[in-house]
Amino acid sequence: MHDGSGRIVVQNLSKQFGPVAAVQNLSFTVEPGSVTGFLGPNGSGKTTTLRMLLGLVAPSAGSATINGNRYQQLGNPARIVGSVLDSGSLHSRRSARNHLRIYAAAIGVADSRVEETIGLVGLSPAIDRKVGGFSLGMRQRLSLATALLGDPQVLVLDEPANGLDPEGIAWLRQFLRGMAAQGRTVLISSHLLAEVEQTIDQVVIVSHGVTRYYGSVEHLRQNQQSRVLVQSADNTALAQVLQQSGYPQVTPTQDGRVAVSGATTQQVGDIAAGATIAVYGMQEEQVDLEQLFFQLTNPQYTGMPPQQPQRGWAQPQQPPQQQPGQPPWGGQR
Repeated sequence: MHDGSGRIVVQNLSKQFGPVAAVQNLSFTVEPGSVTGFLGPNGSGKTTTLRMLLGLVAPSAGSATINGNRYQQLGNPARIVGSVLDSGSLHSRRSARNHLRIYAAAIGVADSRVEETIGLVGLSPAIDRKVGGFSLGMRQRLSLATALLGDPQVLVLDEPANGLDPEGIAWLRQFLRGMAAQGRTVLISSHLLAEVEQTIDQVVIVSHGVTRYYGSVEHLRQNQQSRVLVQSADNTALAQVLQQSGYPQVTPTQDGRVAVSGATTQQVGDIAAGATIAVYGMQEEQVDLEQLFFQLTNPQYTGMPPQQPQRGWAQPQQPPQQQPGQPPWGGQR
């Protein structure tokens, strides 16, 4: 049982690579005893953020701390933080046992810990096999065993479910929940919400280096809304009149329709009729959690309710010019 320390605090974190803003003003907290999902599409700034947290990249602004200290200030980091950023860095000609022994010696833990961690991740039958013959899922498990060698309070895992089959994902879910139940702090990244939805307690969703949502998964579920898909004679005019009528969450769809959140087909139909805009078809659908995630991370998404950025729906920090993906009819975030 761990003592409940290991709080991760990311405060106003930014990283600029030349003209590219990889991360912009991120702030969130990961509490001990919980699993936090750090989610976003590929290229959204997740790995850069984790690398700043682990002292591998210097931030341009802001801070990322563990137990109130930057990673470089931790006395024996491997005893406090276990991390997996790249399972492809394993030496293909070494056995799993020898790989772990090398790391155990480097951080000053006994060889007996090798047997313990390999058992924790379910790789005991393959402990003497060369890593070059491992599947991607087995490599993920071996990387996780490496991160656990120091019995750390904090686990930071980048795409840990990558390469795992459904049975492996179910095992990972149970394993990470068990780590959190011991009082550890668990932060995992993924580009798929469905992959980690049943594992995490809270979620940080980022896109283009900007926080789109930060809060509990349950709160995210409560904000699921139905939406109406409309095919009209003039989508731009329809979007304008809908926004003027109190429905600001209007977005174009890839198939040429307009998606209206928080409205019914009757409400949309009445508004369109009042504006003498012909409607050729409407379809009402319930937005599930995965769809909501894609809306949040899609550059065209413009429907984030204006709440405080500390928790809940985040207000992106954007340059003053037109925001990325803003629809041509001028919908506001």
